[in-house]
Amino acid sequence: MRVPKYATAFVIASAMVAALGTTAHAVALTSEPQLVNDADLQAKSVTIGGATVLPTTKTIAHWHGQTTDPSNGVTYGYNMVGADPSTCSGADCDTTIQVDITPIKVVVGGLTLDGSDVLAATLDSPQFATNDYGSTPAATQSNSTRGAGGALSQQDAGQQLQLQDATMRAQFAKTGSSTYHLRLHPNVTAPVTITVPSNQGGLIQSGRGVVGASIDVGWWSSQINNLETSADPTHLPLYLTDNVFLHTGKSLGDCCIIGYHGTKAAGDRLGNGKTQGNAPVQTFAWASYVRPGFYSRANGGVNWALQDIHAISHEIAEWADDPFVNNTVNPWLTPTAPQYGCTGVLETGDPVVGIGFAMGTNTFAQGPNPNGTVSADGAYHPEDEALLPWFLRLPSNATGSEPNQTSPGGRYTLMGDLNPFPGFRAPATGC
Repeated sequence: MRVPKYATAFVIASAMVAALGTTAHAVALTSEPQLVNDADLQAKSVTIGGATVLPTTKTIAHWHGQTTDPSNGVTYGYNMVGADPSTCSGADCDTTIQVDITPIKVVVGGLTLDGSDVLAATLDSPQFATNDYGSTPAATQSNSTRGAGGALSQQDAGQQLQLQDATMRAQFAKTGSSTYHLRLHPNVTAPVTITVPSNQGGLIQSGRGVVGASIDVGWWSSQINNLETSADPTHLPLYLTDNVFLHTGKSLGDCCIIGYHGTKAAGDRLGNGKTQGNAPVQTFAWASYVRPGFYSRANGGVNWALQDIHAISHEIAEWADDPFVNNTVNPWLTPTAPQYGCTGVLETGDPVVGIGFAMGTNTFAQGPNPNGTVSADGAYHPEDEALLPWFLRLPSNATGSEPNQTSPGGRYTLMGDLNPFPGFRAPATGC
C-alpha cells in the first residue's frame, strides 16, 4: 500500500489503522512505511547476556544434566527449567513457573502498536491455555506452506496441556500418565510505553500491506534492560509487543528479529558479601505477536505458520531449554535456517523457525489482509521445537524422547514425523 505524497496526515493515519486492524492507534504519521520485500523478511531470534548459576542462586526452578555426544565424545552440560526428569518422582516432577507479562505500548513513526491489544489473544493461546496435543489439523509441509495434519504427540492424546508442558513431556518421554509437568502461570503487570526516536526505528510494510515497526536492536535492548530492574528473579518476565521487530543494520529493512530471551545478573541487592551464594540471576524474554499476513502468504502459502504466537512460542521454548544462555553443544548448521549460520548453542527454536502446526481456536484479527488476501485461518500457529537429542547427535533408538508417530525410534523435534525436512529425521549435522 503506497499512499500518495499529497495525502493528508489523517488519510495516511487511517490507512495505517486499516493495515494493522482496528486495534492499531494512529496519530500524525511522520513517514510512510518502507516496503520490505518478502525475500528480505527473514525471521530470526537472538540471545542476550548469559550467566553462570550455582545451586543456591536465586532464580527460576531449574536442573542440570549432562550427556556425551557420540559423534565427538564430548560431554556437554546443560541447565533446563523445571524438575530433573531423570530423578524426580511424584508431585516433585510438577513445576509451575510464574510468568509476569508486561504489555508494551510502542509509539513509532506516528503509530502506536500496543501490546495490550494482543494480550487477550496471547492468554487464550496454547502458550497458556490447555489443549489436546494428540493430533493437529495442519502442519508445515516441505515447501513451507500449510499441509495436512495428523498425529502429533500421540502418547499424550487425551491430556489437556499447555504448549511448553507438551513440549517438555515429549522431549523426555514423560507422556501419558506421567506426573512430569512444566506449567506456566500468567500474571499481567501494568503496561509500559516506549516512544521510539525517529533515528532508532520506523514503520515497515509487507507485500500484503501489513504494517509493523522496525527498531534498532541495540536501542531496544537497552529499553528492555531498564525494565529488568524491578523483576522477580524467580519469575519469567515476558515483554509482549504487537508486530514490533528489530533490525541489526542501519536500514529498517535489515530485519527481522522477532524475539529474544536472555539473562541479567541482577547484583546481590543486599550488598557485597551478604548473599551467601544466593545472588539473583534474572531470566527474561521479549517477543512479538505476529500479525497474519506480515510473513504468512495467503491461503496457507509460504510461511503459513509464521503468525500469531510463533515468536512467543519460540522464545519460551528456548528459555525453557537454555534459561541462562550458557548451554553449548557441538556446532550445527541447517538449510532450514541459514540466517543462523554455524552455531554451537542449544537454542531449540532456531533450527525450525517458520516450521509449525495448528492448535486451538484463534478469533483475533482473523479478517483479510489490507490487500484483500487472507492469511489467517482460525487457528494458532506454535513453532515446532528441536529437542535435546537432535543437538546431542543421539541415535534414534537412544534419544529418550517420545517415539515418532510412525517410524521407529525417538523423535528429534516436537512434530516428529510431521516435520517434513530430512534434517530433522536424523541428528544434527556439523558445519
